Amino acid sequence: MEHEISVSPEEISLPESWNKLPMIAGGVGLISLIASYMMGHGSQQFSFSYLTGFMYWLTLALGGLFFVLLHYLARSGWSVVVRRQAEHVMGTLPVFVLLFIPVALGMHDLYHWTHADAVAHDPLLQHKAPYLNETFFFIRAAFFFAVWTMLSMYFRSQSAQQDKSGDPDITQRLQTRSAPGMVLFAVTIMFASFDWLMSLEPHWFSTIFGVYIFAGCVVSIFAFLILLVLQLKGSGALTHIVTWEHFHDLGKLLFGFVVFWAYIGFSQFMLIWYANIPEETFWFDMRWDDPTWRWTSIFLAAGHFVVPFFFLITQWVKRQRLTLTLAALWMLFMHYVDIYWLVMPTLHHEAFQLSVLDFTCWLGIGGLFLAVLFSLMQRSTLIPVKDPRLQESLAFENP
Repeated sequence: MEHEISVSPEEISLPESWNKLPMIAGGVGLISLIASYMMGHGSQQFSFSYLTGFMYWLTLALGGLFFVLLHYLARSGWSVVVRRQAEHVMGTLPVFVLLFIPVALGMHDLYHWTHADAVAHDPLLQHKAPYLNETFFFIRAAFFFAVWTMLSMYFRSQSAQQDKSGDPDITQRLQTRSAPGMVLFAVTIMFASFDWLMSLEPHWFSTIFGVYIFAGCVVSIFAFLILLVLQLKGSGALTHIVTWEHFHDLGKLLFGFVVFWAYIGFSQFMLIWYANIPEETFWFDMRWDDPTWRWTSIFLAAGHFVVPFFFLITQWVKRQRLTLTLAALWMLFMHYVDIYWLVMPTLHHEAFQLSVLDFTCWLGIGGLFLAVLFSLMQRSTLIPVKDPRLQESLAFENP
């Protein structure tokens, strides 16, 4: 019988230095959102800046849900020691119900199809009206949030229950239910991306747009988990629990989904460019005809794929604290550039331009997201202490 690896209580508890972070993050978030509202109340800029920040942090939270579902679906053993942090990230999803309210209130600034006079003079919008109408829009949004809240709360509560009971059947039950959960996740993230991002330009459509959003969502969660766990280790937690073997695998997954994002993004562009149909190509024209947007597009392609591809391809980068931290920070930054590139040309189609609201809205929503995240981390151990595969994860080594 293999020797059982023990863990100390200090390693699996949130460091004391983190205890004030929920209050600090929440305070910064609230102040930033209030400042954003006061500076941009009633303006289109506020609505677009808020949507950009909202989608950035929402996709990160959804990435946490995907990680947990994938962990159980794949019956993974190595990732047990990092799964709890993903559970905390997905635990923020119910908060986004409240954070969606400004998006709903600003939808007439965001979505051209909400204007009756525009629909009356546009045959295509009339054709899409059975789907693109405000009532059905809110019904779908309620369904999306209900599914995400249900999945996140169920999987988190079952994991917490196992911490107390040690019942191995809970793992088996979650493995079984992760399959329908993944189907619900795939359907909801796809249609949410159609509703909240693609319908900014209601004349344009792409059948793989939802997959593109999913790819960015997964890149962001792996980058965030790497950064979060590295910071915990730097504060004295998880010191002998999460090893460089685990970081190596997280780095490999980050690298893999960087490539997947590029594959989906290029496939979407190539198919539309090759068909050369004006109803489709105008979306990319908006991001290429103007020199400032053209350079933004080039920067996105280089920064989200070329640079991280050659940086992360080597093994040593994924096993060093400094290089892995830089890679994670860079990919989180590029994820924002990606969301900005999807949203802002609708408002600033003549030229790329930044606004202070872009930063304050991102910081405000992010502050509240982190406040909830740190609060959840305070309430439980940093690893699932009675998971039946914990010892396997603690002893994990790359082949």
